[in-house]
Amino acid sequence: MESKISDKDKNDWEEFLLKDEKLPNKDNFEKKRKRGKIKSLDLHGYTLDDANQTIENFIKKSYEDNIFKLVIITGKGIHSDNEKDPYVSKDLGILKYSIPEFIRNNQELMKMIYEIKEANIEDGGSGAFYIFLKKN
Repeated sequence: MESKISDKDKNDWEEFLLKDEKLPNKDNFEKKRKRGKIKSLDLHGYTLDDANQTIENFIKKSYEDNIFKLVIITGKGIHSDNEKDPYVSKDLGILKYSIPEFIRNNQELMKMIYEIKEANIEDGGSGAFYIFLKKN
């Protein structure tokens, strides 16, 4: 089957080539989204109260700045002094467990968050987690 290009189509194509306008590459859209703005926060050495206040401010500021992904490093709690105190929970006193719980119980923060999940091994594995923020 032979198809001939009309003069109008040729003119339209030539005009397009002369313009500086670029067509968006639809194949790269998801890649750009995945590579969106990322910030990280290391909470090693923080007390629970300091960590809670810091994470709250960090999430709010990141949401305002349209950050897509947060990497929160809490550590695994293997050097925690909680083992020495029989009145402190060995699980809930460690930042690894208490920070995500603090976030999930904070309605204001959860309105900004799309998802919370454990980090990949290259970002700290079980000693870190991701927070994916909604669009502002």
